[in-house]
Amino acid sequence: MTEFPGGLGRVTLPDGRTAFAKSAAPTAVAAEAAGLRWLRVPGGPPVPEVLSADDGRLVTKFVPAGRPDPDAAADLGRALARMHAAGAPAFGAAPPDGPADAWIGRAPMRNTAAPTWPEWYAADRVLPYLRAARDAGELTSDDAAVVEQVCERLPALAGPAEPPARLHGDLWSGNVLWSDDAPWLIDPAAHGGHRETDLAMLALFGCPHLDVVLAAYDEAAPLADGWRARVPLHQLFPLLVHVVLFGGGYAAQAVAAARAALRS
Repeated sequence: MTEFPGGLGRVTLPDGRTAFAKSAAPTAVAAEAAGLRWLRVPGGPPVPEVLSADDGRLVTKFVPAGRPDPDAAADLGRALARMHAAGAPAFGAAPPDGPADAWIGRAPMRNTAAPTWPEWYAADRVLPYLRAARDAGELTSDDAAVVEQVCERLPALAGPAEPPARLHGDLWSGNVLWSDDAPWLIDPAAHGGHRETDLAMLALFGCPHLDVVLAAYDEAAPLADGWRARVPLHQLFPLLVHVVLFGGGYAAQAVAAARAALRS
């Protein structure tokens, strides 16, 4: 979500409850609120209750921080499997009442439905950020050509077809809040997608007890053969977002992920 200075923090509501508030562009508030509501599924990971979402301000239940442990990590894996299994109408589908023009971090993100994952992932997740990174001079023509090869070969690289999963969409470790009662999910960029994408995102910047999370997930909802080899393919999108937002070494990481995807 796009934050503005001074627009983020713990607040006390008039009724005495403690809450968490952030200010952002109205479309970002609408998208995040819709995503939080959509991700609240029976048996899924807990997500903060939306208390209000209007006038560019989102207020949610405050979740106190705790410490990660293996039991909680196993619970997270099983809960993610249930959340993903809740499904979505299509790849690229926005949450109900969520805007098509959403956000991932401070980058705009378009949610439009498509019939297959490979064509949607290329058109709406990889190529828009590739073009932005190339136009900004963060990727060379040769670098861009490697990513374009991935898009051309996506039907062969994608693995077995799966139905659209209900994704958090920005599931890096910082968006898993390890409270004392359970791991909570915060700050979603929710949409219909491939479940391997959320899991690859967890691995991108390091998640506590990740092996436990993945083992519990795979036991609850077995992953398709070859899923580990496809991790770089699913990390390509968030890495390109980071190239657009931050530049620097993320460009080399994105190209390395593309090359690894082509070798899978």
